[in-house]
Amino acid sequence: MGSYVARAEVDVRAPRSAVWRVLTSNGAHPEIMFGADVESDWRIGSRIVWRGEWQGKSFADHGRVIELQEPSRIVLTHFSPLSGADDVPENYHTLRFELDETPRGTHVTLDQDNNPTAEAATHARENWTTMLAGVKAVAEREA
Repeated sequence: MGSYVARAEVDVRAPRSAVWRVLTSNGAHPEIMFGADVESDWRIGSRIVWRGEWQGKSFADHGRVIELQEPSRIVLTHFSPLSGADDVPENYHTLRFELDETPRGTHVTLDQDNNPTAEAATHARENWTTMLAGVKAVAEREA
């Protein structure tokens, strides 16, 4: 098990309700998760799947919905077969989204645990920073 946490943050000029909607909606936005199509019924314990293509390879990342506290917290597990790791619980990450109200909108913090090295955490932080920039773009456009 890795002990390194990757943290990505973004300020969104949109209310928490708009950011929540973007993070918990099915379907695809080209700006988010490499345009992955998200499928879940968004209930505690339910499966979530992200299907898409990255660098010419199809992927189907998956996990479970662990916690939903609208409009402030979303906790999911996440596993990417493209990681090359075995699909076993100890290779899953936990994604914790915290949505905090700010005078100008919403501050989103995303922590991903279980990174095996500092380098892996840095790589994950870069990916999640890109993903959150997409969430920002969609939420600000739709708000």
